[in-house]
Amino acid sequence: MTVTIATDLAGRAAAAAREPGAVPSAPTRAQAFGAQLRVQTVQRDGKSFFHFHGVASTVEQPYTMYDWYGEYDEVVDAGAFDDTLAASPDVAFLLNHAGTTMARTKSGTLELSVDSTGLIVDAYCNPERSDVADLAHAIGDEDIDEMSFAFRIVSGQWSPDYTEYRILKVDLDRGDVSAVNYGANPNTSISARAKQAIAAVDELPAPYLRALAARAGERLGAAAAPADAAPSPAPAASAARSVSFAEALLRDELGA
Repeated sequence: MTVTIATDLAGRAAAAAREPGAVPSAPTRAQAFGAQLRVQTVQRDGKSFFHFHGVASTVEQPYTMYDWYGEYDEVVDAGAFDDTLAASPDVAFLLNHAGTTMARTKSGTLELSVDSTGLIVDAYCNPERSDVADLAHAIGDEDIDEMSFAFRIVSGQWSPDYTEYRILKVDLDRGDVSAVNYGANPNTSISARAKQAIAAVDELPAPYLRALAARAGERLGAAAAPADAAPSPAPAASAARSVSFAEALLRDELGA
């Protein structure tokens, strides 16, 4: 089954007018990129370190995102990191955004900078740690070669036609830069989840479909209603009507 997510530009424009400055998708997110992550052994202050070098975020390169209204392009502005780096943010170097910190700006073992490519990462990690050694071996074997960063969007703006969102300023403080297994764009899992939801409709028992129909009705009603309007009540229907209603809502929302 092919699921096409139609983009509602008029709905997106109306939502932006209701909430000027609102961030699409989520203000706090993790964004992954193919990074050409590399590792080598270096000497610093008479000690050996594994030096991990890569790009945690590109700039001025559109990638695909999704919000309630469908697909759009997102771009990290070339100046998005200037303010946060000038404020000396506390950032950790991790694997897949989890686990024990392997390097940190606060300790001086993680250095962040920006060039025309994007956010440059230089992490100096203790080679005697097993997790660090494992990561170094995985990168050396080319099993891991991509990066991601966790951040908060401070400000951004839509293009006049609402097809592109430009991130103007981010906050990296208490976020992280990570080596990751896969550098897929954020929220692409929505497409996979949408397909799974459509496929599952025909197999769900009626009680689950009634709950699904009620929840979908609440979400669609909230999205369509003005900011000061009361939420629309969930539809009351028989089990058979609930099945068709839930499927219709999902298919309408996803443009399937």
